[in-house]
Amino acid sequence: MVTRTEAAAATRTALVRAASELLDEGGPDAVTLRAVGARAGVSRGAPYGHFEDKAHLLTQLAVDAWNSLADEVAQVRAAPGTTPGARLETALMALIGLGRRRPHLYALMFSTPADAPDAVEAASRLENRFLVIVADLVGDADARPYGALLMSSAHGIAGLELSGHLAPEKWTVGGDQLVRMLVDAIRSGAGKS
Repeated sequence: MVTRTEAAAATRTALVRAASELLDEGGPDAVTLRAVGARAGVSRGAPYGHFEDKAHLLTQLAVDAWNSLADEVAQVRAAPGTTPGARLETALMALIGLGRRRPHLYALMFSTPADAPDAVEAASRLENRFLVIVADLVGDADARPYGALLMSSAHGIAGLELSGHLAPEKWTVGGDQLVRMLVDAIRSGAGKS
């Protein structure tokens, strides 16, 4: 027999999944609490028992995305037999790849209010894991400035790709190549492979 707590957790999971689907299909405007309830197969009022409002639900989607990306970056670092440069390239491509696969979610992650405690914690978790990979290449002392440069560059690459302004026919280079160039430049500057 399912307990109330288990049922509530299952409902919340279904609501988050439904909101994620709606976000992917139509962006934040498509995510309403009533639509989420209908998509999840629960009463249209059920979401209000789990989320204060739409902003709270969207923040939860961003938190989940930050945490998932942090887990992916941790797996990148743990991969055996890879060089620091290869790990850094893979970590950066994980961020850009999320933008390519789920553009609305990617945009949501970077538009969630910076003072939302859960989102700040999840984004910090990713940042810390990413900085470990950066430090593997440039050392602890330089990890933060290089990390900021790399993260902002990856975000710029993703944004330009999403808006169609990084077309290979225009620049003769794509996002993957730009990431390799960035990592190569930093590797050369840091004197590590």
